[in-house]
Amino acid sequence: MRVQETCDMADIIDAGEKAPDFKLNDQNDVPFHLADMKGKSVLLSFHPLAWTGVCAKQMKSLEKNYAAFKKLETVAVGVNIDSVPSKKAWARELGLKKTRLLSDFWPHGAVAKALGIFRDKQGFSERANILLDKNGNVIWSRVYGLGELPDIDEVLDRIRKKYEPPATPEKD
Repeated sequence: MRVQETCDMADIIDAGEKAPDFKLNDQNDVPFHLADMKGKSVLLSFHPLAWTGVCAKQMKSLEKNYAAFKKLETVAVGVNIDSVPSKKAWARELGLKKTRLLSDFWPHGAVAKALGIFRDKQGFSERANILLDKNGNVIWSRVYGLGELPDIDEVLDRIRKKYEPPATPEKD
């Protein structure tokens, strides 16, 4: 059965809006507090459900590009509604060592709901990337089809466009 319903796109947080502060635990049960990230940009990479192929590839792409995110002073985290123990087992299965997987388990999907990307009928979030600037404001977001793998290069390009100085032309 294919799920067709999506959240109401009018509810998705707009560019320029301040992201609501939140605290979620990662796969190691370590708290992640958005307010503690001030001074760094943050990529919230939402995936509907752990233990699925596209979600696994999405999280592995964050891990593979960890050094690029770090160079761009960006903290990239995976987020979904699975519990901390499930996220721990899944991270181990995927071989994730650096990427934090945040559990939006309880209250169920509260962060996804606050950002306007929760699918009430299915009980999980959209597949989405939400990029926050160094002050916690949304600078870019994109919702993907459930079976669509986000293009990590598109994400990195968005960060570079926001924070890297333009190249200076060479003088003759």
